[in-house]
Amino acid sequence: MHNMKVNIAGVELKNPVMTASGTFGSGMEYSEFVDLSRLGAVVTKGVANVPWPGNPTPRVAEIRGGMMNAIGLQNPGIETFCARDLPFLAQYDTVVIVNVCGRTTEDYCEVVERLGEESAVGLLEINISCPNVKCGGISFGQDPKAVESITSEIKRHAKQPVIMKLSPNVTDITEIARAAEAGGADALSMINTLTGMKIDVNRRTFALANRTGGVSGPAIHPIAVRMVWQTAQAVSVPIIGMGGIATAEDALEFILAGATAVAVGTANFRDPTATLEVIDGIADYMERQKVDDIRELIGAVS
Repeated sequence: MHNMKVNIAGVELKNPVMTASGTFGSGMEYSEFVDLSRLGAVVTKGVANVPWPGNPTPRVAEIRGGMMNAIGLQNPGIETFCARDLPFLAQYDTVVIVNVCGRTTEDYCEVVERLGEESAVGLLEINISCPNVKCGGISFGQDPKAVESITSEIKRHAKQPVIMKLSPNVTDITEIARAAEAGGADALSMINTLTGMKIDVNRRTFALANRTGGVSGPAIHPIAVRMVWQTAQAVSVPIIGMGGIATAEDALEFILAGATAVAVGTANFRDPTATLEVIDGIADYMERQKVDDIRELIGAVS
């Protein structure tokens, strides 16, 4: 048997494959198609301190090589999540990672403190692509000082290890990664979606009501791999790589570039069993390549 276990900030995953936040609901929605116990981890949709209605529709558009979305982090709020979704996830033998969103640092900390009471939660993933309303709406994740500050504050309130999810919409991703590490991040996940725009030429209007949206899917994969590789050279904390993973080969590129684990996102919409195919594909690769331990592959291309 080949060892596929990996460790993220002291939390052991049975394999390096997890879901990407916002593409898998909170697990319940996909449980008819996927045995959640086979996954390394389930990463939930973003959860805020109060319910968020999200953006007006239309808020999803298909593009060549992927999709765009401007959902606006619609979610039922932390109390509904803890009462409904966490008990469901606790039935499965998998690590639960809760994605946290907010409009102010205080919002994030309120959710993080509440999740500290929940033993079912293994790790926290902090979505810092949210607009910081106290700073004119700029994303928390685009300013290194803001990244270090919010990371440090969240760490003061968190009971679980903290993963900071990095935005690619910056000039130098390594500057942001170093800021998160300096603030005490236990791990990083990257990349979040790239900002894009699609115009409906027949209607002569924007395809998304929000005008801009997050681009995801195979089109962004090479960019994401490059950013993971750069970041792996710049920080010492574990990295969870994501961006356009549709096959085991896609996932292995991230691992060879320095990611300890990977997250499958947009592919879940096309094929609900995509995560399982990636897990099986990595196992087959290890068999063919005579790799006994997945850790031999992490950062093997440097």
